[in-house]
Amino acid sequence: QVQLVESGGGLVQAGDSLRLSCAASGRTFISYHMGWFRQAPGKEREFVATISWSGGSTYYADSVKGRFTISRDNGKKTVYLQMSSLKPEDTAVYYCAAVHGYDSNWPKTNEYDYWGQGTQVTVSS
Repeated sequence: QVQLVESGGGLVQAGDSLRLSCAASGRTFISYHMGWFRQAPGKEREFVATISWSGGSTYYADSVKGRFTISRDNGKKTVYLQMSSLKPEDTAVYYCAAVHGYDSNWPKTNEYDYWGQGTQVTVSS
């Protein structure tokens, strides 16, 4: 069982940077690949980025590639999403999620096992 709590969202201007954090509880954090997803008003939830259990592999949606960086600190049981050059279209609720490291569909799967409650990111133009 893994509980996830996101933080770091807020209101920023276009071009600004923001770092989201996701703190996990439970002893098996290192067993999970971690991901960030987002959902804008009136739209479906979409994949943003994911990182392997070891931190050695990362994947990004084309829309954020080169602007966002996902990382993790297994000692702190925390995953981060560093966002830079933010655009108004990045406005969404951002969710942290965990999927078992043995899931053979990773990184292509969007069927994660545990989800956080989300944190709002609003980018003004």
